[in-house]
This record gives sequence, structure tokens and C-alpha cells, in this order.
Amino acid sequence: MPFRSVLPLTLALLFPAGCAAHAEPTSRDASATEAATTPLALADALEEKIERGVDTPELRRAAHARASELPAKSAEDALGRAIVAGRLAQLKGLSAPGLVREVEHYARLSAKLDPTLRYGAAWRILGTLYVMAPAALVEHGDSETGLELLQQAVRKWPDHPENHLRLAEAYLTLGDEAPALPHLCFCRKHRSELRRADQRLLDELIEQAELSHCP
Repeated sequence: MPFRSVLPLTLALLFPAGCAAHAEPTSRDASATEAATTPLALADALEEKIERGVDTPELRRAAHARASELPAKSAEDALGRAIVAGRLAQLKGLSAPGLVREVEHYARLSAKLDPTLRYGAAWRILGTLYVMAPAALVEHGDSETGLELLQQAVRKWPDHPENHLRLAEAYLTLGDEAPALPHLCFCRKHRSELRRADQRLLDELIEQAELSHCP
């Protein structure tokens, strides 16, 4: 049976599987969001809270509301808008088609303006989105398009483990285990370079693929 991520957007860019809040946000958490002056700074502040397990639905909604007030004039701005919308979409799931299309729109814009930003972050977002999301929720791609984008990211930045992780996830999602294995092995070797949430995703994928050893 094809692997399916628990969330329709792991996206990862950047969207690793969403972390539950384990602690109440502090005033520093709130002020970091309020002080952000660009969408990407806002997204990075939110990602840091998620990594520490101190985000809440309210913080994600507030971050999205704030990001929506900021212009998207550059690849960095558009990437930030995509990330923040994706994090809120993780909470709302399939009940938020507008958010999914917002992710797609801004990720496409970021990729158009600068596809090299953060080792192909926009390609990772779009690739994972097109593989994971139901076709009715996206406008410009499908699973084949998504797989091609992720393969392209790996070819261009072969030393970046997150690109390999997203491609392996896509292969397993589509029920194609064999080509996922070398990418899982690469990620296992470079595990310390991944964020904690991505390390957890890697463990899930390795278990799903029943990968016992690497050459």
C-alpha cells in the first residue's frame, strides 16, 4: 500500500510533520512574530517555535494574518508567504482549499523569482504539494510534476539531505519503494544535518520502507 503522510502537507520546505505544542508560548515567542518585518522572517520565527514545540494554533493564525499584510516583492517574501500559509493549512487540512492554493501560488512565485533560494525550497514545497495534495486542490501540477521537481532539486543540490528526504517521501507516497531507498540511505548518513522534525519523518519513512541496512 502506498505510504501516505499523516498530513496532506508535509511540506515541508519545509513542512515537516507538524509538531504538537508541548509548552505555552512565552512573551519572547509572541514578540518574535510581532517584530518580523518580512514574510520570510515571520516564517522563520514560526518554524523556530514549531521546532521547539511551543507553537499553538493561535500563533499560526496570527503569523498568517501578519504575513498577509506584508508585500511579496521578492523570492524570499513569496517563500515566507508559502511557508506560513502551509503551516496554517496543516491545521485546517482539506477544509482549507484556499490556503493550499495560496501555498501553491507563492511557492510558484518564489521559484520563478529565484529557484536557487535555500537549495530549492520552493521546488521542495511544490513537489511535495503536488504529490501529497488531492488534485482538486491544486491548479498547476500533479504527482508526476511534483516528482520531477523533487528529482530536479536533488540533481542540482545533491549534497542537501532535505532534498533527498522529500524525494524519498514522494516515491513512497506513490508506492514506488525501490528508488526511495538510496535517498533514505543518504539521509540516514546525514541525519545530524536534518532538523528534529525531519529526523522523525526519516525514521517513519525508513520503517515504512522496512530499510534494515544501507550499502
